[in-house]
Amino acid sequence: MARDLFPDLKKYGLGDLNKTLGLALEKHHRAVDDSQATANMFIIFLEKYKEKGLEYMKDINTGFEVNVKKQSLKNVMVLVKTQAGLKNMYRLVSEAHIKYFGNKKARIPKSVLIENREGLIIGSSLTAHFMNTGELADLYLRHDLEKLEEAAKFYDYIELLPKSTYNELIEKDGTGALGSYEEVEKMNKYFYDLGKRLGILVTASSNVHYLDENEDIIRSILLYGSGTVYNSKQYSINNGFYFRTTDELLKEFSYLGEDEAKEVVITNTNKISDMIESGIRPIPEGFYPPKMENAEEIVKSMTYEKAYRIYGNPLPEIVSARLERELNAIINNGFSVLYLSAQKLVKKSLDNGYLVGSRGSVGSSLVAFMMGITEVNALYPHYICDNPECKYSEFIEKEGVGIDLPDKICPKCGAKLRKNGYSIPFEVFMGFKGDKVPDIDLNFSGEYQSEIHRYCEELFGKENVFKAGTISTLAEKNAEAYVRKYFEDNNLNAVRAEIIRLGRLCQGAKKTTGQHPGGMVIVPQGNSIYEFCPVQRPANDETSESTTTHYDYHVMDEQLVKLDILGHDDPTTIKLLQEYTNMEIKDIPLADKETLKIFSSTESLGVTPEQIGTEIGTYGIPEFGTGFVRQMLIDTRPTTFAELVRISGLSHGTNVWLNNAQEFVRNGQATLSQIITVRDDIMNYLIDQGLDNSDAFKIMEFVRKGKPKKEPENWEKYSAMMKEKNVPDWYIESCRRIEYMFPKGHAVAYVMMAMRIAYFKVHQPLAFYAAFLSRKADDFDMEFMSRGILAKQKLEELSKEPKLDPKKKNEQAICEIVVEMEARGIELLPVDIYLSDGKKFTIEDSKIRIPLIGINGLGGAVIDAIVKEREEGKFISVEDLKRRTKMQQPVVDKLKNIGAISSLSETNQISLF
Repeated sequence: MARDLFPDLKKYGLGDLNKTLGLALEKHHRAVDDSQATANMFIIFLEKYKEKGLEYMKDINTGFEVNVKKQSLKNVMVLVKTQAGLKNMYRLVSEAHIKYFGNKKARIPKSVLIENREGLIIGSSLTAHFMNTGELADLYLRHDLEKLEEAAKFYDYIELLPKSTYNELIEKDGTGALGSYEEVEKMNKYFYDLGKRLGILVTASSNVHYLDENEDIIRSILLYGSGTVYNSKQYSINNGFYFRTTDELLKEFSYLGEDEAKEVVITNTNKISDMIESGIRPIPEGFYPPKMENAEEIVKSMTYEKAYRIYGNPLPEIVSARLERELNAIINNGFSVLYLSAQKLVKKSLDNGYLVGSRGSVGSSLVAFMMGITEVNALYPHYICDNPECKYSEFIEKEGVGIDLPDKICPKCGAKLRKNGYSIPFEVFMGFKGDKVPDIDLNFSGEYQSEIHRYCEELFGKENVFKAGTISTLAEKNAEAYVRKYFEDNNLNAVRAEIIRLGRLCQGAKKTTGQHPGGMVIVPQGNSIYEFCPVQRPANDETSESTTTHYDYHVMDEQLVKLDILGHDDPTTIKLLQEYTNMEIKDIPLADKETLKIFSSTESLGVTPEQIGTEIGTYGIPEFGTGFVRQMLIDTRPTTFAELVRISGLSHGTNVWLNNAQEFVRNGQATLSQIITVRDDIMNYLIDQGLDNSDAFKIMEFVRKGKPKKEPENWEKYSAMMKEKNVPDWYIESCRRIEYMFPKGHAVAYVMMAMRIAYFKVHQPLAFYAAFLSRKADDFDMEFMSRGILAKQKLEELSKEPKLDPKKKNEQAICEIVVEMEARGIELLPVDIYLSDGKKFTIEDSKIRIPLIGINGLGGAVIDAIVKEREEGKFISVEDLKRRTKMQQPVVDKLKNIGAISSLSETNQISLF
């Protein structure tokens, strides 16, 4: 009755219902009080039924729509029999997690299971414990044998379980739902006979939750740590949910009789196995890209059109050969749609004024450059003449960066030559055979990301686009915390070594689900997502509008296209800089000498290290502004674009600089130009040393994934190959230490973006500081950021803290910028109720005006109201301001204290005297 009348309640206990109804329950669990409370509720419920138009008790069962999400559950076993059945299974799992999910449980109505029964085998599940109960076991324990026999006809087989799996229901005094193991045997004999009578297969199962008998404690720890508590005594009971061998199961069910035990353990389980089609795969083989008409021709046409525009027709041999090799790999392996999809997304963003940064190895593809997907040109360093009547080009076929080449005049027409090329092999992106599914990752402006996601749905159909699902697992520290909590809360003793041992066994267990920050999985038109996997809400959040893959997206890498549409600050910053200066971002020289200087000194900023607290000028420069990277810059003092690329690779790798290259540089064993910085370095260097191309590629892949420590035997083989070609010992040892390596294409893209923003810092400082502060506006606080002296004090305060949380790190970055800009003679203007923008720092008389959001405590709704109302007309008083913007007094007081509303009188009244 309560579930009908109050469907939105989370709990339906006596105490919870009394609280909802406003009834007193002074002595809960005392029989007379509980009975009275129940009677009182019953009377109230009857009145509420009458209010809803019901007159007779018989109407209750039909007068309300059943709320599936609130119903009690029964366990069922479902096996996939055919490939069509797998699709139905995925549909059922999806609807259980989205349409019917409730009370933290995935569930499916029996009617829906019946509708999708084709290709499935349905087993009864005789589970009966705190966590779940099978339908037949429940009816047996209720002694409703008549209904049980009818219900059994629904199932394809009945599953018998070992006696220990019912330990939760057995009390020592015989008062449990099952009084003893003898009663469990009696129940299993009943179900065996029932199956024989109805012609239903009866099988035996271990109800496996873990492998070995002694691992029950691991399950208890995981359940307890995750807060999955069903009964206070649950964790003191060993249910024996371990994997039993055939002999162990035969012994377990010997009470049925020798032949009968063999039947349920061996014969019938094999019969069920024989029902299942061979070759069923959870995820189909092959690649299933979305469909775009004439994609191959369009990709080829776009590629050569730009190539001819840059290099002329006919193309230089080095360009022609590279494009032909890449296009063959892309088209023959069915990757054209992936390239064309990425091109459309980038173009959409560019058309709306937002630059796009490439990530990962897409910068290794010359075709991607020609199609406008990336700005990184993967060819060798070279000169190009932009004179359309000339098109002279000159390639320097060696490792390097074209930006660093000396300036040169075209020998044919006398024009200044442009420099490009970053020496990136295509194999890093798609493998030596060109058949590796390319992973195109793109950085879109954070404020435009949602629009690109919508465009993606428009492009492929909303029903074909899903967020890439992730599965979070227990890491080492969390696992040990679970173990400690379990032992402490249950008053158990354990030495440190035992906690570590159990923690390691808990590691890798599923913790929760989520979604990739920008990954979009595309299902081709004509296919269903249920052919590949089920879907769900991230972390089963019923309020979320996102639908994610139920499986971790990595398991479908080779089957479905995943577009990584990530949000990033840099494109937003670039757009702001363009708005402030009206400069065309692609016209900014990447080889500007004054700009390069800030990566090794403060000279081009016109300040001293003492004034700003650092020896270099990279505060606020993406990827180069953190303390860790600034120290790398101080250690290496880079002077070229190529060196910045190497530093970017070092700073983004794991165990590449620290505990590795830094040591070899300091010991004089190698220089910055010799150490391993990006994954491409390994392949290029080993090929130069004489290793076979394929072997060099394999070693690069092995090292960049951190496998030398994980697979020492394979590493011995690879290190021997390197020694044979006279690779130095320090280089081999450096490879062994690496845990993760950055691709060069990604590093180049980051440095290009950093150099552009750095150019503004040197040559357009007002625009740079206004853009940086606008991007950090949510964290700006006038109280200690409006002046350099206050910001310095805050920096000193922050420097005394052992570790900064993300908020304080942002505060530190803003204070560093405020100190620096003031040292360069740039002032911040205070908030003004009329002159300040709502959320953006603005340039005014060679100074920068703080926006309204700079006032701590001024919320977005009030800011929007101020901006809207001031356009309607000036505020005539503080009283008028409060009335029109719904501003609270504490915020008014702050505005008064900073002089933002000093021109306003307190009230609307005018004194006549």
